[in-house]
Amino acid sequence: MRKKLNLLHLLDGSITDVPGLKLGHHTLDQRPTGCSVLLFEDGAIASVDVRGSAPGTRETDLLDPMNLVDRVHAILLSGGSAYGLNAAGGVMRYLEEQGIGFKIASGVVPIVPAAILMDLWLGDFSIRPDEEAGYLACKAATTLPSPEGNIGAGAGAIVGKLFGMDYAMKGGLGTASHHIPGTDIVVGAIVAVNAVGDVYAPCSSQILAGARAENGRGFRDAMAEIMQGHRVALQAGANTTIGAIATNAPFNKAQLKKIAAMAHDGFARSINPIHTMLDGDTIFAASTGKADMEADVTAIGAIGAMVMAHAVARAVIAADSLNEFNLPAYKDYQRQ
Repeated sequence: MRKKLNLLHLLDGSITDVPGLKLGHHTLDQRPTGCSVLLFEDGAIASVDVRGSAPGTRETDLLDPMNLVDRVHAILLSGGSAYGLNAAGGVMRYLEEQGIGFKIASGVVPIVPAAILMDLWLGDFSIRPDEEAGYLACKAATTLPSPEGNIGAGAGAIVGKLFGMDYAMKGGLGTASHHIPGTDIVVGAIVAVNAVGDVYAPCSSQILAGARAENGRGFRDAMAEIMQGHRVALQAGANTTIGAIATNAPFNKAQLKKIAAMAHDGFARSINPIHTMLDGDTIFAASTGKADMEADVTAIGAIGAMVMAHAVARAVIAADSLNEFNLPAYKDYQRQ
């Protein structure tokens, strides 16, 4: 008898449950920032869907189904705003040392799509993930379950910024997975939650983290305030949630484009508002093709959205406060 999935509780597991990939993080010591790398040593078919209107990305054009290259060798998620894209150079260096990449006559060219989020508000602006950070994240890559919260690309993530940073809370990095019963197919998600909106528990109206009430007790409920006409205080480029869906079920780029698009429903279920003019929300979708059976695009896309919503919630639940920046976390509110 199949076990019924209880949607009132968060999915466990990690994106590293998907056969054919490794995950590594590097978190800088000098200030809260870092990067996270999905490694596909045998390559993976991939695509992407960008919904936010202020994205920071690299190598996303080649993921269009119309374009030639159909395999990637890593996906990078990084803090540091546009500066953080430099970390992809370190990922390329690592992969080249391993002989992994698109084969050409004189060697290999690793294909490393990337997306970044803005965390430059915290501490020394000049400190951000660089080539060495990307390289070290690759060196740390493993198939073991991933840590969550203040790590890698989620180290400097913040949520609940609609009414200014004075009322914001700590975001973070989260991951989750689901093994489809009776098959060898696994669907996993990873996400760095740096949302302007509030973060909700999946399939409920419970706010987990978001804009704090002015009296310091509870949440303002950003959407309720907007509906009442309260003005927001947004700054360009400060708000982006980036992530990836991965599965071992075989798909082509066009199919993965649809799966990435459906995964954005996971953002919409767990973050409100989402996909604003000042967000750069981006989701990659990748297939390692390691499963022994085919799967339906609609089913995997729907599961991907659910897994992503749970990964978002886990990101803020695992986060720790940054008291020096007046950023409490979900854990602090649980103690009240």
